[in-house]
Amino acid sequence: MAAKRKKNNPLQPLLELVPVPFRNKFALVAVLFFIWMAFIDKHNLLTQLSLQNTIEKMEGDRSFYSEKIQKAKEDRIDLIKNAERFVRERYFMSKPNEDVFVIEK
Repeated sequence: MAAKRKKNNPLQPLLELVPVPFRNKFALVAVLFFIWMAFIDKHNLLTQLSLQNTIEKMEGDRSFYSEKIQKAKEDRIDLIKNAERFVRERYFMSKPNEDVFVIEK
């Protein structure tokens, strides 16, 4: 049997410094793909985290404003039912022959 002839590669000492898993071209491509998707791509991890925080903030705002809308609807119904009381309390209007006293707290 003939002995295998090894090519004289000038980069062989540098290649031996690279860890064994990274010598595999598929592993190297997978690592490069992960780095690209995680840090360089338009939709990278930092952008996704920022968008997620924005979504959570907006959902909190939505619940806050939904409560405010519900309160405004209740106030509107109360205003329709008790318009006279609202005018008397807010604008200090009175009926003829009636005195209004304003008490400040």
